[in-house]
Amino acid sequence: MHFVLVHGAYHGAWCWERLIPELEAKGHRVTAVDLPIEDPGAGASEYADLIAGNLDDDGSVVVGHSMMGLAIPLVAQRAAVKRLVFLAGFVPEPGSSFNQVRGREKVETPRKLQRAQFTDIGDGVWTIGPDTAKELFFHDADPELVAWAVQRLRPQSYRIMSEPTPLVAWPDVGCSYVLCRSDRAVNPEWARTVARERFGSDALELDGGHSPFLTRPTELADLLHQVST
Repeated sequence: MHFVLVHGAYHGAWCWERLIPELEAKGHRVTAVDLPIEDPGAGASEYADLIAGNLDDDGSVVVGHSMMGLAIPLVAQRAAVKRLVFLAGFVPEPGSSFNQVRGREKVETPRKLQRAQFTDIGDGVWTIGPDTAKELFFHDADPELVAWAVQRLRPQSYRIMSEPTPLVAWPDVGCSYVLCRSDRAVNPEWARTVARERFGSDALELDGGHSPFLTRPTELADLLHQVST
């Protein structure tokens, strides 16, 4: 199977480096996509165009982490998709922006940040500081891995959050949700509800925090292999 891996906010293709060999060991091919997340003019449609260009003609499994759950359903309107996998991912609601969804639903965990190091650098593009990144994304990673990851984080445009989703209707493709039980960015209870109500199936669950591709690559590869067969 061919997996196309799509990073979330502030990240890049680098974040999948520990997961890729685990999937390849199971006989899969893997492509990790780098998105132009710093571009204030790029939203879900622009991301989906780029992702779709990396799929096989006969279809691929597309895995979207976190914020990029808002882009991957659009890929199925552009290319052959065998399955969409939302990894601790946001799920768009046709007719709404995701900021509107956040206003209605408990998407984020109720836990308050100890330090909110977010900086608006203009045009709706933000950076995240290392302490906040560790707290939200990497709290269960070892210090060396945290240091490696935080120095690679990039600015993120929030257009994809504020724009009404370009998704008019849900694509006719199988979907799976993988949640992280100790996630500090996406509320696991919200994820369980969304998986049942939108996808008609229970979410697959992993221990640990928001970034299992770094902290639990073997376990995550096992789940992805499971949903692809």
